[in-house]
Amino acid sequence: MPIALWCVLVAAILPILSAFPAKLDKRFNNARPRDPNYWSEGFRARAQGAQANGFEAFPLFAVAVFVGLSQGGDPEWIDRLAVLFVLLRLIYVFCYWMDRATPRSISWFAGFLTCMGLFTSSLWS
Repeated sequence: MPIALWCVLVAAILPILSAFPAKLDKRFNNARPRDPNYWSEGFRARAQGAQANGFEAFPLFAVAVFVGLSQGGDPEWIDRLAVLFVLLRLIYVFCYWMDRATPRSISWFAGFLTCMGLFTSSLWS
């Protein structure tokens, strides 16, 4: 199985992991996991933002991988771009957690360009 497909799985799980550290707080109530008051400030708000953006970014990435692979893109190039996307998303999450807006935006944009590369990869093969 291509590495890119494993990256799709990782990218699907990453949003869940993005909010996980915020749920380790003793004030987190698993009976009300979506309580807006809990997620309203500081690290918890940033962790939830990272999670939401991860869910938003995932469909484009997954479709781009499948389009690239199904339309004859170079599998090695697609694998490299997919790994790059996952690494950029890890940077994105870390920047979100640390409240580093500019590097976060740069990593988001680089991830978006990676998706465009994946989607159009069959045009260069």
